Order: sequence, then C-alpha cells, then structure tokens
Amino acid sequence: MILVTGGAGFIGSNLVASLNERGLTDIAVNDHLDDSKRKNLTKRRIAELVPPEDLFRWLDGRKLEAILHMGAISSTTATDEKAVMATNYDLPMKLVEWCARTRAPLIYASSAATYGNGDQGFSDDDSPEALAKLKPLNLYGRSKARFDLALVERAHTAGTMPPQWAGLKFFNVFGPNEYHKGDMQSVLAKVFPSAKMGKPVRLFRSDRPGIADGDQRRDFIYVLDATKIVTWLLDHPRISGIYNVGTGKARSFKDMMTAMLKSLGRKPEIEYIDMPKELSGRYQYVTEARMERLRAAGYRAAFMPLEASVEHYVKQYLDRPDPYR
Repeated sequence: MILVTGGAGFIGSNLVASLNERGLTDIAVNDHLDDSKRKNLTKRRIAELVPPEDLFRWLDGRKLEAILHMGAISSTTATDEKAVMATNYDLPMKLVEWCARTRAPLIYASSAATYGNGDQGFSDDDSPEALAKLKPLNLYGRSKARFDLALVERAHTAGTMPPQWAGLKFFNVFGPNEYHKGDMQSVLAKVFPSAKMGKPVRLFRSDRPGIADGDQRRDFIYVLDATKIVTWLLDHPRISGIYNVGTGKARSFKDMMTAMLKSLGRKPEIEYIDMPKELSGRYQYVTEARMERLRAAGYRAAFMPLEASVEHYVKQYLDRPDPYR
C-alpha cells in the first residue's frame, strides 16, 4: 500500500490519478474530504481514506510501500506560525522517524518558495551550507526551508534515515483539480471563466525598468509532468535528495494568457492594471528552476511545452462540463 497525504488536494489528487493509471489501487489517502475537494477524487480508485487526526494511529503497526507526503498548509499568506510549523515541520519530522523505523521510502513536497526573492538563484544544491543561506519571504517558505535543512543535516550526520528520501521543490504547477484553491489557483484557472465569456484578460503592469508589461516570468510546469517526477522516483529507490520540479525555462504570463486565448479561438486581448501597492518592490519578476541535478540523477522525460500544456488543460479540462481529472 502507498499512502498519499494531502491526496485530495491539487498535486495529491493528480498523483493518485497517476498511480491509478499505472494500475495501482492499493492507495490510502490522508486528507479532509470536504466539499471543495471531494470532486478531485470522484474518478479515483483508493483503498482507504484516513482523516488527518487519525494518521499516526492508522500508521501504528503498518508496513507501507512508500509515503508520498503532499499535505501542507501551503498558503503564502498564512500567519499562524504555531499551526504552520506543526503541519509543515513537526508532522513530516514524525513521518521521517516512522519511515526510518519501518524502512519505507518518503517522497515529500518542498517548494520553490524556499528561494525567497530569487536573488541567490534557483539552484537545488542540497548541501546544508547552501540550504542555510536561503531566505524565504513568507512563513510557508520558511517552514519548508526549515524542514529541508533539518532532513539534510540529519542525513549528513549519519542520523537514521528512510531507505529513500526525496524533497521536491515545486515551481509554478498548474492543471486540473486546482479549483478548490481559491486565490492560490494558477492565474490561468482564475481568469479562464471571464476569458470564456469573451472578456479581456487582465495582467499586472511592470514596475521594473527594462521589463515589459506582462513579461513577468515564471517556471510554469503542468501537473501531469510534475507527478511523472514523483512516480519516476518511486521507480528509482536508490535516488535521494532535494530536487527542483520545474521545466528549466521561464515563460511570461503574457505567453500563458496568449496560449489560453488561442485555445479558445480568440485573438490576444490583454489589459494591464497597476501593480498593487503591497506588491510593488516585492514582486518576483523571474523564477526559473535549475534542472541539472535531476537530469544528472537520470530523469530523461521531456516537459510538455507551455503552449501544448495550456491547450491540453483548456480543451481536456477547463472547457468541459466536468473539468476534473
């Protein structure tokens, strides 16, 4: 059996879908299955649903093939430090202990939020020295960075570790089943309903000299590509470490919106609005994952180009009566 924490969420439910497509159904999902996430699992085959409050009672005495830990408080605006650290640091440290004791692999979600404003680049060097230099901008990023560092320090000091452990620094993941996330959805998912109605797409103006309006760039990765990396790690149990999950190629928000409008058969119609004052001077203009370490580890699959992934998302999900995977 494989346990997927956060398995009713965005990346978690897509991961369950990917496992099902590989013929695996002996899957336990650890999550609160509220109305906002219930549809994410409607098409999925799982063996058990484990409420978060019962997780460690459920784990007691079990043997698992692996734990895929995707659960977290992932809001970048969260301010309850006690709650965030309990969920994003204390709980996964307990999972490390459990996996080390039972010899179960642990693959978990870290985040590109650990890189802060990106001034130090986006290299996934997972040495303790490199991780200690990162300066996340929010509580969510700090919680993930603290866990990454604690795990690596444990590995470097010969602490007891799971037989495989891998942290994945997800960049700008988008795709089906993100609809419950509200303001944390991708820009594409948020603007699609109004674009479908024929309204112009709105993006922020640039407030940085030399960067055009709408040319703020992100490393957008389609969720189907992101989950392929997780399942590849399951197939390669000798590989441990912390790795970026992006495409290695930053693209602009304008590129993404143009691709969406083309998929709808519309000409580009984009309006630019002023950057909110609270973001001015703090807005991240470029994120681009360094992917050399994952490639060096042996990952060879190509990433779907932005235009192709946007078209797939629009035509196979967003523009259908049932947009769920």
